[in-house]
Amino acid sequence: MPFEISKPMRFGDCDLTGIAYHPAYLSMLVDVNEAMFASIGITWKEIMLERNLGMPVLKMNIEFYKPAFYGDMLDFSMHIRRIGNSSMDLETIARVKGEAIWKVSERVVLTSTDTHKSLPWPDDMRQGLQRYLDPAEE
Repeated sequence: MPFEISKPMRFGDCDLTGIAYHPAYLSMLVDVNEAMFASIGITWKEIMLERNLGMPVLKMNIEFYKPAFYGDMLDFSMHIRRIGNSSMDLETIARVKGEAIWKVSERVVLTSTDTHKSLPWPDDMRQGLQRYLDPAEE
């Protein structure tokens, strides 16, 4: 089951013609990631400032299908495709009125913000993330 959330395309995220400025999508993706963790009861403030953990992106692939425009409501579906020892693969699809406009596949890795080395997922995080585990069909 994916994590789902909607976000409006704001004026500040668009160019002068009202078309979404593509780097704004990455900022929206960060917001979606943060909201997904909040939905399992673990805030990014707790992760980063209390547990001293980070989740840098190891790799990312973005496919753009259609532009979004100022005022569009973007509906995001985030699927966790794999949870490894210290990394996970995410696939996020953004839709406007049911039509996919872009898709991001990314691998993030859990690290210590002190040593910058990878760490295994803590049990509470792994358990919460399992809720959205949805392996891709082959």
